[in-house]
Amino acid sequence: MNLTYPLLCIVLLAHAGCTIPRHHKPLSEQDHYDGKEHNEDYDHEAFLGREQADEFDHLSPEESLRRLGLLVDKIDKDKDGFVTENELVDWIKFTQKRYVTEDVNRQWGTFEAVQQNTAELSWDEYKKTTYGFEPEEDPEDSEQTHGITYKNMLERDRRRWDRADQNQDGRLTKDEYTDFLHPEEATHMLDVVVTETLEDVDKDKDGFVSVDEYIGDMYQPVEGQAEPEWVATEREQFATFRDKDGDGKMGAEEVRQWILPEDYDHSGAEAKHLLFEADANKDLKLSKEEILESHDLFAGSQATDFGDALQHDEF
Repeated sequence: MNLTYPLLCIVLLAHAGCTIPRHHKPLSEQDHYDGKEHNEDYDHEAFLGREQADEFDHLSPEESLRRLGLLVDKIDKDKDGFVTENELVDWIKFTQKRYVTEDVNRQWGTFEAVQQNTAELSWDEYKKTTYGFEPEEDPEDSEQTHGITYKNMLERDRRRWDRADQNQDGRLTKDEYTDFLHPEEATHMLDVVVTETLEDVDKDKDGFVSVDEYIGDMYQPVEGQAEPEWVATEREQFATFRDKDGDGKMGAEEVRQWILPEDYDHSGAEAKHLLFEADANKDLKLSKEEILESHDLFAGSQATDFGDALQHDEF
């Protein structure tokens, strides 16, 4: 196995800042790199799952180590005493699938129609529960949250809803609601992911992403501080790789290639990264001792206050 690729990724990321798209985050809500600084919170969420990562942050160091050891035993499927790259990939995919399932189950159960054993959810029920509006009510444009009106949010949700509603009956099954809530997980929803990203980054609303808008999505200047070197590198990245037709801006197809690169596997890349960082003897596999020695990378550290015990089977 060749470690050139993960090493190259790490070097590029360290110098170029967040070159992996910010708006498509299947493994974590965190950014893997904050400028040139590595953010271990991303690794914690990718490896443990988002809710478990938060729980680990509130465990004593001793309990966190104990639970991490139990996870290693679970990840080591063939019980040979080592965790391979493939076993890491399988585990990361499992934690992501678990997060999506638990998130959908939690939100699906909040709707009154579902509580009454209705197998499908109507738009009016969703609108009422999520926004507090009765079916006949329309939000006013003047009601804003962070510059976004309720009308904007409803229109955006309605577009997602219509794309998720595959049989176009106006209602969503639980599977369709899963696509609605996590569009990045469904192929037929990816156009919506691209459109929403473009709308988020395109501040002047001209339908394109300029280099300043691209940089502004990752970095905000601080008065009196010099611009970090990685920002200049990102400007070069934009001109060289993002702006495919050289017109100084990204259109929808270029945004798609930015946030949904066809040759990029998030789970595989994270597994390679963890292996590269923790494999002290460079034998291309991880012993339990190596993982526990890299505890901060896999599970975080530190907190001295105890959190509630996790309910997952591995503990």
